[in-house]
Amino acid sequence: MTRPVNVAILGATGSIGQQALDVIDRNPSRLRLFGLTEGRRSARRTADHMIQGQAGDSDFDARVEAMVTDPRCDLVLVAIPGARALAPTLLALKAGKEVALATKEVLVMAGALVMKAAGERGLRPVDSEHSAIWQCLWGERSEHVRRLIITASGGPFWAHPDLDLDQVTVDQALNHPRWSMGPKVTIDSATLMNKGLEVIEAHHLFGIALDHISVSIHPQSVVHSVVEFIDGSMKAQIGRPDMRLPIAVALGYPERLPDAVPPAQLEELSGLEFHALDESRFPSVRLARQAAAAGQGRPAVLNAANEEAVNAFLAGAIPFSGIVQTVEAALNAYPGGGESLPEILEADRWAREFVKAGVRGAPSGRLKA
Repeated sequence: MTRPVNVAILGATGSIGQQALDVIDRNPSRLRLFGLTEGRRSARRTADHMIQGQAGDSDFDARVEAMVTDPRCDLVLVAIPGARALAPTLLALKAGKEVALATKEVLVMAGALVMKAAGERGLRPVDSEHSAIWQCLWGERSEHVRRLIITASGGPFWAHPDLDLDQVTVDQALNHPRWSMGPKVTIDSATLMNKGLEVIEAHHLFGIALDHISVSIHPQSVVHSVVEFIDGSMKAQIGRPDMRLPIAVALGYPERLPDAVPPAQLEELSGLEFHALDESRFPSVRLARQAAAAGQGRPAVLNAANEEAVNAFLAGAIPFSGIVQTVEAALNAYPGGGESLPEILEADRWAREFVKAGVRGAPSGRLKA
C-alpha cells in the first residue's frame, strides 16, 4: 500500500492552514501532517516538525529550512501571508518538493524567479480562482486557450455604489459576504486588490498574457473562474464557496479526495449573475496590470505598499479609500529597479519605508498619487 503523502504546512494557525488541517484529518490514508509552523500555539498535534515563531527570526528560519528540505517531506503548503512566504517557497522548490501555494504575493513579487525554480513540476495553486483555472486546463493545450476569466465576489461594497468609501469602518470592510478568510485577504477583497494580485498570479502560473486575463464580478461565488478557448467554447469550475475544496485539490493531486465539501446543487443556481468590473471605482486591477507590464520591481512595490496600507487601515491610520491611493502613490514615486532576487527584496523594502514614512507625515492619512 502506498504511504500517505507527508505534508508540511507553513502558516498552520491562519484560515488556510486550519482548513488544510481539517482536510488532512479527514484523509488519514492519503495525507499525513509532517510538520507545521504556527505564529501562536494552537491545538496540540503530533508531527515530525513543530515550529513556533515568526519569519525573520534566525532560529525560526533555520528550523523552517530544515523542515522543507527534509528528505521525508513530500509536499509543502505555503499559507504564510504576504511577502514573508517568498523565501521558504524558494527553499522548498529548490529542494525539489511539490509546493501548494496559497500566498499569491509570492508570484506577484517574484513570479519569473519562482516559476523558474518550479521548473516543469510547476506549482499547485490553492487560491480558489487559480485552482479553478488549473482544473479547467487539465488535458488542454496552451495554444488552444484564448482568455482566462477570474471571477470576483465584489466584496462587501461592490453592490453599494452610493456608499462613501471614505467613511467605511474596519468592521464593515472585514464583513465579507461569501468567504471566511484572514483579515488581510478580506480587506484586499473589499478593495478588489485581490483581483489585481490574482491577474498577475495567473499570468505567471499559466503563461497567459496580461491582456488575455479579465475579471468578472460574480456575487454568488459559485463559478470560481472560466477558461475561454479559441473555438468559442468555455469551461467553468463550479463549487460551493468553501476553501477546503481547492485545498483538497492541491493536496490530493493528481487524485481527487472524496467528499471535500458537499456538492453544489444545480437546481439552486438559477440566479447566477456576472457583471463588468467598474475600474473607475475600484482601480486596483488597473494598477496591478500596469505594474506587471512595467516590471522592474514594480509588482513587488505594488504588493508591499498594499500590505503596509492595509495594515495602516486596520490600525485606523488611513481611511479605506486611502489604501489604493497609497499604493498608487508608491508606484508613481518608485524610480524603478531590477528583477533579481536582491533587487526585488530592495523594491519591497523601499515600498514599505515609503508607505510608513508617508502615513506618518500625511495629516489626512493619505499619500498623494
